Amino acid sequence: MFDAIAARYDLLNRLMSFGMDAGWRRRAARALALEPGAYVLDLATGTGELAIAIASLDRETVVVGLDPSERMRTLAEAKLERAGLARRVELVSGDAERLPFLAGSFDAVSIGFGLRNLPDRGRALAEMARVTRPGGRVAVLELSEPRDGLLAPLARCYVHTLVPWLGQALSGAREYRYLARSIAAFPPAAELAELMRASGLEVLDVIRLGFGACQLVVATPKRRA
Repeated sequence: MFDAIAARYDLLNRLMSFGMDAGWRRRAARALALEPGAYVLDLATGTGELAIAIASLDRETVVVGLDPSERMRTLAEAKLERAGLARRVELVSGDAERLPFLAGSFDAVSIGFGLRNLPDRGRALAEMARVTRPGGRVAVLELSEPRDGLLAPLARCYVHTLVPWLGQALSGAREYRYLARSIAAFPPAAELAELMRASGLEVLDVIRLGFGACQLVVATPKRRA
């Protein structure tokens, strides 16, 4: 599915978030609270937007971007070359639910707009906790459907009606109907935080972005006995 929509993925994200998605990624990158020279894993890295935001924080930071979509990784490679970051961001194919890394390998782990696409979110979160060093941070950035507030009905109409139409019109891919369904089905921030706790993470902060259209949950691995 993501191979099919890769070419217009960045453009569609900009249009459908009214340009706010870039700022959300920068917020997630800063929330990792990285020290200079940090080693970071970015899951569902896609076209590399969040990996670039993280690598841009410090000239010594190294990022591993993992994604199963070959077409997405190809676009990310070209983008990294243009940004002069190809030497500090390594792209690999992989499954977020079965990470090929040793425990405590990374100073931080991020995932942007990818958790809702995973069949077993709890397992993926447990893997994030496993590969993050003690005291390191995990940042989960994800779209959500606003459930309260004056703008909630308008936002729900936008997600269910305009997002699929705009996605199909600009990309020619019917897969954007799945996007609307996946956003509606994704748990609200409080439920996500509980799932993260059950998966071995201690939640540090829950941040609502874009009037509740996006959520950022920051955590750290629980201390092991």
